[in-house]
Amino acid sequence: MMPIDINCDLGESYDAFITGKDEELIDYVTSINIACGYHAGNHTIMHQTVRSAIRKNVHIGAHPGYPDREGFGRRNMEYNMTEIYDMMVYQMGALQAYVHIEKGTLHHVKPHGALYNQCANDKEKALAVVNAVYDFNPQLILYCLSGSQMEMIAKEKGLQVYEEVFSDRRYNDDGTLVSRQEPNALIQNEAEMLRHVKGILTTNEVLSVQQKKIKVAAQTLCIHGDGLHALDYAKKIAALRRQLQHN
Repeated sequence: MMPIDINCDLGESYDAFITGKDEELIDYVTSINIACGYHAGNHTIMHQTVRSAIRKNVHIGAHPGYPDREGFGRRNMEYNMTEIYDMMVYQMGALQAYVHIEKGTLHHVKPHGALYNQCANDKEKALAVVNAVYDFNPQLILYCLSGSQMEMIAKEKGLQVYEEVFSDRRYNDDGTLVSRQEPNALIQNEAEMLRHVKGILTTNEVLSVQQKKIKVAAQTLCIHGDGLHALDYAKKIAALRRQLQHN
């Protein structure tokens, strides 16, 4: 089995609202995606999370999203290409400032929530995101949904891409994620999650909600840091990954 990056969305607390167990989670992943202040996070949390990532030697990524704290960036919004480009650059720049003063390296960018999902099938939105990342730093890796429009556009532009799959999300027959508006969007059972992840790691397949086997290409596997079982899942996935690599 080829090694796979395990990423986690972190730094998503703000003010008195604490989300996730960030310090513990970093110990079980190889890269993190730090909220940049729009859907969650703030200047202090961004800086603290960058310091933690550098101390624990994990890759640092920017996790820009829509300006939607009330909906945690998971509500579809309609912005034009210029607006999406500008909000991407603004958020990446904010995180890069903290990475720079801590003498770290920004490794990748992963859009958050609704922006990420809309870019899977919307060419204009995907192009705005890709152009923003490329113009900001063409050496950055773009994390995007395996088989998506954004993946294809990024590769055509010349960006390096990590195709992403999710440890805790269910899939439709066409390879898209089941909407979080649906009651079966999340995998809440540990045994099911481990079967799902093992299929990704060993056969590059996921089983859709319609019980169809779907081939996926994956260079990175996501754990949502705000998930109810995030820390337990992270520990189990890290152990499974080690076990498969040694077999």
